[in-house]
Amino acid sequence: MELDAATLKQVLRFQYLELTEALIYERLARRERNPANRKVLQQIANDEVRHYEFWKEYSGQEVAPSRLRVAWFSLLARLFGITFCVNLLERDEVNIAAEYRNILDIIPAARPIMEEEEAHEQHLLGMLDEERLLYTGSMVLGLNDALVELTGALAGLTFAFQNLRLVALAGLVTGIAAAMSMAASEFLATRTEGDARNPLRAAFYTGVAYLVTVFLLVMPYLALQPDAPELLGLSVLHQALGATLLIGVGIVGAFNFYVSVAQNQPFRRRFIEMCAISGGVALLSYGVAIMLRGYFDISP
Repeated sequence: MELDAATLKQVLRFQYLELTEALIYERLARRERNPANRKVLQQIANDEVRHYEFWKEYSGQEVAPSRLRVAWFSLLARLFGITFCVNLLERDEVNIAAEYRNILDIIPAARPIMEEEEAHEQHLLGMLDEERLLYTGSMVLGLNDALVELTGALAGLTFAFQNLRLVALAGLVTGIAAAMSMAASEFLATRTEGDARNPLRAAFYTGVAYLVTVFLLVMPYLALQPDAPELLGLSVLHQALGATLLIGVGIVGAFNFYVSVAQNQPFRRRFIEMCAISGGVALLSYGVAIMLRGYFDISP
């Protein structure tokens, strides 16, 4: 079939995308230890190669894949797991499927390819089973509790102590103790429930998520100097508190994005809900600190 310049450009783009994703899935399959997951990933890679060969028949040309994109998604898989990486890839597939619809009038034989992009790979991805997703609930527990408890505690301590280092010390002691307590509680709860999760691993994920959140939230109180000048009319204490709240929003955004991709859940509602809860608790704690400080007549 003789293709016009615009259609040929589109076909070459499809070739490029299919070949790049075939290499990504092949690399993921080679690294995967779970035989069932490896089989799923290799099957997807084979489908992508077949799609590439289909488009090559129409273009009559070879194309080079994006080695940078292959390396990037391989890194994401190492850091965040195969399911996150593959679901993120499939978000791009939705846009590609829409482009396929636009070319069906010219190349009707592409319909089976389009249908596979829309349905077949989604079915395969639903078969993926990754251990770390079993413990997402434990990570959510640790992260949520750390955000809510520590943002509230730091807000109250900021007004009560009026000292950066004292607030940092109290926040770290409180946070580390709470992390160990949460990990122990998650261990006991998981063992009592008798679900598929390993109690020690559930406790580990909860504790680590809590500790990482604690250190990130306390960091502004350690990084800023007590004699730092005012910024936008804010004292150094309020700068630290503001930075902590912004870090909290960033943590909520990053984690909810991970969960929304890895588990195909809505992002916006969970994000707004967690930010509202953490911010509300921080505001209430700040108000309580003001009342208690006045009640006990404590001066800076």
